[in-house]
Amino acid sequence: MNAPAIPALARAPAERRGLVYPFGTAAPDAGTVAEVAPGVLWLRMPLPFALDHINLWLLDGGDHWALVDTGLGLPDVARHWRRLLAGPLAGKPIGRLVVTHYHPDHIGLAGWLAREAGVCLETSRGEYFLARALALDASPTPPPEVVAFYRAHGWREAELTGLTAAGWGGYARGVSPLPAGFRRLQPGDQLRIGGRVWQVWIGAGHSPEHVCLFCPAERILIAGDQLLPRITSNVSVYPTEPEANPLADWLESLARLQDLPEETLVLPAHNEPFLGLHARARQIEADHRRRLERLADALRGPTSARETLPTLFGRPIAATELMMATGEAVAHLNWLVAQGLARRARQEGRFVFQAVS
Repeated sequence: MNAPAIPALARAPAERRGLVYPFGTAAPDAGTVAEVAPGVLWLRMPLPFALDHINLWLLDGGDHWALVDTGLGLPDVARHWRRLLAGPLAGKPIGRLVVTHYHPDHIGLAGWLAREAGVCLETSRGEYFLARALALDASPTPPPEVVAFYRAHGWREAELTGLTAAGWGGYARGVSPLPAGFRRLQPGDQLRIGGRVWQVWIGAGHSPEHVCLFCPAERILIAGDQLLPRITSNVSVYPTEPEANPLADWLESLARLQDLPEETLVLPAHNEPFLGLHARARQIEADHRRRLERLADALRGPTSARETLPTLFGRPIAATELMMATGEAVAHLNWLVAQGLARRARQEGRFVFQAVS
């Protein structure tokens, strides 16, 4: 029996903040697919968060589908996949599985799908090994170094008590057991999928070695979280590498993205496909520069990362957002320190930052 025909998404161009959305705000329903270019399918999966979806991409490889990202490792998402594999995608198997980066909404079902399809997971080395490490890192309470990190950056005792009570190892709850091996993707690699060649482009900042795929012949970029049209990916420092400077990596990656053609169709992991790659990269960079300026201006006296959150975000931070917000604050503070615009000192067991005149 032939698989049902896959509809092409109707074009209804819309423009917002200098970006053009060829399909407007249209999107496939959760667990369904639509075609955005010949042989390029858009698939949406649900997320149980305020950001309630992730975009996945299927590429027609002739006798197989090549899949980019998998969705979160939850039973509901697996059920969507079973329906797809028995329905619209039933005409041919998944023959290739690429993951952009280690975050659970992207890699969550990679192990399960790799085993179901009998294929090798393909990603960068940094993303694979970080995912493997985090999947094994579970315990009833956070490691002492984690608690010490957030205490040093100004968390209040009640917040630290909440951190301890929540346990440690939530990553593994959203990720199916990962394959024991993988195929490494590196900058400049070329993936031949159907009649297209996709170049591997590696970014950093949001994650260590984020994989994007660019088709030069048709100017299509599968961007993952490296370039989103209406939200900005989190750039954080974590207790695993407390003196990291991921914001420098992120800004450098945004600059390199502008080497790609401006008229590239960007297929992001969240929101809708868009045109305006250079404009969006500049918008995101400008947003971070404004935050850095506000932050430097606010560091008139010794200030902890926790104390900078109102300045950095301009709104109250919910308890569920505190870890991510603190990580983002430390990323911006570490950038200022690395640039010689601020200094860090330790006072009474806590880190404080102050602008350099």
